[in-house]
Amino acid sequence: MDFKDSDAEATYRAAARAWFDANIAEHDAGHYPDDMTKAKAWQARKAAGGYACITWPQEWGGGGGTPIESVIFGQEEARHAVDGSYFTIGLGMCVPTVMAYADDATKRRFVGPAVRGDEIWSQLFSEPAGGSDVAAIRTRAVRDGDDWVINGQKVWTSGAHYSDYGIVLVRTNPDVPKHQGLTMFWLDLKAPGIEIRPIHQMSGGSSFNEVWFEDVRISDAQRLGPVDGGWKVALFTLMNERLAIGTSGGVGPEDILAFAAQANGADGPLLKDAAFRQTLADWWVQSEGLRNTRMRTITALSKGQVPGPESSIGKIVAANQLQAIGNTAVEAGDQYGIISDPALTPLKGAFHAATMWAPGLRIAGGTDEILKNIIAERVLGLPGEIRVDKDQAFRDLPVGA
Repeated sequence: MDFKDSDAEATYRAAARAWFDANIAEHDAGHYPDDMTKAKAWQARKAAGGYACITWPQEWGGGGGTPIESVIFGQEEARHAVDGSYFTIGLGMCVPTVMAYADDATKRRFVGPAVRGDEIWSQLFSEPAGGSDVAAIRTRAVRDGDDWVINGQKVWTSGAHYSDYGIVLVRTNPDVPKHQGLTMFWLDLKAPGIEIRPIHQMSGGSSFNEVWFEDVRISDAQRLGPVDGGWKVALFTLMNERLAIGTSGGVGPEDILAFAAQANGADGPLLKDAAFRQTLADWWVQSEGLRNTRMRTITALSKGQVPGPESSIGKIVAANQLQAIGNTAVEAGDQYGIISDPALTPLKGAFHAATMWAPGLRIAGGTDEILKNIIAERVLGLPGEIRVDKDQAFRDLPVGA
C-alpha cells in the first residue's frame, strides 16, 4: 500500500481544498428554510464546480475525473459539516443504473438534474415476503399494450417520502425460476396509484417507508434492460449499493475511549475495567484493519486498477462494531443510559443513535449472512449453499420460500 499522494494527486487535493476555502463559508452563511434545501444548494454548488459525481462523463454533468480524484474530494468534503445523505441512494445506486441501461433520451432527461440535486431518487427492491432474498419479490407488472400495470408492495424504501423518482424491480414472469422472471423499470413516485407510508423507527425518525402500488400504469419506455432480464440489472445496482454503504460512519473506538475516561462501570472507572479494555483493544484493531483495507482500495484506484473483494468486508465489520460500541456506551450509563436527549447525553446522543441505527445498517445492502455467503462463495471459492428452488417456477414456490 502507498499512503502518500502522488504528485498529481497532491495537486488535485490542493485544488479541492482551495475550492472548499472559496465556497464553504458562503454556503454555511446562507439562509435555508430546511435541511433539504441547504443540501440541494450544496449539491448544485458542487456540480457547478465540477465536483459532483466526479467520475461521471462531463456530457452527463459529471466531472470526467478518476476514481482516486473522487476519493480525494470525498476525504476533503468529510472535513466539513455538509449533508449529502439525500443523494446517496440516487447518485450511488439508481442513476448509475439508469446511465447503464436507459436510452439516451432518458439519460438526457434525468442524469443532469440528479447531479445538480434538482431531483432525488430512491430504490424499490425489498418486500415483506422476500426478506433478504431480492429475487423472491412478488410485486407484479403485467403487460398491457405498450404499458405495464404494477400491483404490490415494497418496504424499507429509504427516502421515498422525499424522492421524485425511483427504480423498481418487479416480477413479470412467474412461470420461470425466480431469478429469471424479473424486470427493472424507472418510475415517477408521484404517479397515480402509488401510496408512500413512512415507517416510524425506534429512533423517533422516519427515514424509510412502505410503498404500495395499485394499478400503477407505466410505459414500456421506462424499462431498464430486457424483459425478464432484471436480475442482471439488479446485481449492477446492488454492487453499487454495497460500495456506497461499505462503511458505517458514526462513533468509533476513539469516541468510546474518551467516554470511558469519564464513565464508571460496575467496579469503578470504566477505563480501568480489564474486560472493557480488552474489548476496546479489539475495536481498535478492527478499525485499523478497516482503515488499511480501505487504503488497499484507494491504492488500487490510484494505480488505475479495479479494487479487489476487500470492499465486501467493510460493511460486515463496521456495522457490527458500530452496534457494539453504541450498546456498550448506553449500558455503561446504567439507569441514565435510557436518556437519549442530545442536550443531556455524551456526543449529543451519538451512542444512542448508533444503538438505534446499527441494526438497520446490518440489514441494508444485504444482511450479514448474505454478505458472508458472498465472501465465502465468490471470494474464497467455498462450495455454495444448496438452493432447492433454483430450477422451480416461481409460481410453484410456497409463500415465504
